[in-house]
Amino acid sequence: MSKKQLIEFVIFMTYALFAMSWVAGSMMTKDIMAYYNIEGMAAATWMTNAITIAKIIGNLSAAWLLVKMGPKKAFAFASVLIVAGVVGAFASNYPLYVFSRLVMGFGGAFAIVYFNPIVINYFSAEERPMINGINAAAFNTGNLLALLLTGSLLLTFQSWQNVIVLISLASLAVLVVWWFISDDFSLAGGTDNKNEQQAYTLKDGFKEPVNFWLPIAYSGLLFCYIAVFALFPLVPSFAAEAKYLSSIMIGAGMVGTVAGIMITKRYPLRVPVIRYCGLAMTLFAALMISTASAPVAYGAAFMAGFFMFMPMTALITLPQELPDMNPARITVIFGMFWSISYMIETGLMYLAGVIADVSGNIALSATFAVACSSTFFLASFFLPETGKKPTLTHHAISKA
Repeated sequence: MSKKQLIEFVIFMTYALFAMSWVAGSMMTKDIMAYYNIEGMAAATWMTNAITIAKIIGNLSAAWLLVKMGPKKAFAFASVLIVAGVVGAFASNYPLYVFSRLVMGFGGAFAIVYFNPIVINYFSAEERPMINGINAAAFNTGNLLALLLTGSLLLTFQSWQNVIVLISLASLAVLVVWWFISDDFSLAGGTDNKNEQQAYTLKDGFKEPVNFWLPIAYSGLLFCYIAVFALFPLVPSFAAEAKYLSSIMIGAGMVGTVAGIMITKRYPLRVPVIRYCGLAMTLFAALMISTASAPVAYGAAFMAGFFMFMPMTALITLPQELPDMNPARITVIFGMFWSISYMIETGLMYLAGVIADVSGNIALSATFAVACSSTFFLASFFLPETGKKPTLTHHAISKA
């Protein structure tokens, strides 16, 4: 394994373990509530809200931290914050536990933004579609690990605290590897005018429309994805149980990620992949929640998950292909991307709750979530095409 491959493995596992800790904590909500004598789901939601709030703030702060600390120390600091989630296992009260989740959330927020400058520095333009696709699956991988292992870990280690400690120890091991194999690199991406390249700030980022259309596109998909785990299990009227639908979507997402990597490498245009995969995702998700047939629901769940993750490689690759891109600029772009995406998702999730409360019908919230996923399709009409259109070769022209 080469150095850059090892670095990719480390950053991937850093975020996958963060996601595993996040989802495992959510899965152990009842145990945690019982331990702290917490009653009512409103108080329980702070376990997830703390991470979401941290991601909104942390994503916007990531670029500033990267410039101040440099890539090596900045990613290490993000990893330390993720490991600090272990404090929750020893928290004497619920507010302290929530604070530990907040700290861990900041670590995850920083880490995912730093994926992009690291990828741009270590990998060539030809290699990036594959690496972007792999990194896009990091959260899904952690989610899958949590779904598969949390129950067994609880049985083996007897308490939710021990599960958190175990995941944090794994994150610590990955952090140690990062510290010894990584190095600091120029945020100017090897350009001559380093000061000018590093001067790209959040203020500059807010001037570019593409930095808003990217998160607007992704926010609906993100909301729908989270709703599958947060809202759908509360709906009794689906043709199939939500836990099976969500598991199928995760598995299909893995397949879709591989297909997305292959398409992005072979097909030069980005926007058509984003647009039509987004449309297919929304249509299949709508079929999944509206059909009365369980087999149809399972098939639609697979296709919805497939098309949900298939365009992610193209979406992440698109801003990397913008003119004059470098590690400093891409950090600001993706800081805005993740922060705005989660801000919109948080607002949409709140609206979904209002819809359920006012109507008394949680199924309407699920329908709302599926409808919101259409932002992926609709916003694609405002994204720039960064891929190069295929041109006819001289041989092909002469044959014609």
